[in-house]
Amino acid sequence: MDLNNLRWRKSSRSGQNGDHCIELATVPGTVAVRDSKDPEGPKLLVDRAEFRHFAAAIRAI
Repeated sequence: MDLNNLRWRKSSRSGQNGDHCIELATVPGTVAVRDSKDPEGPKLLVDRAEFRHFAAAIRAI
């Protein structure tokens, strides 16, 4: 699966420089994740339900 041509989005809460951010893209049934500083680098596919659990845990911090 080619993940480079997806519509990637960065959090609106990222800093002005965009440092230390991840970018997300929707893939059927999964969420693709990549490092905003290295868009050509590795990408991670995460089950949507697991990603929601992860995001909820981060918000709770």
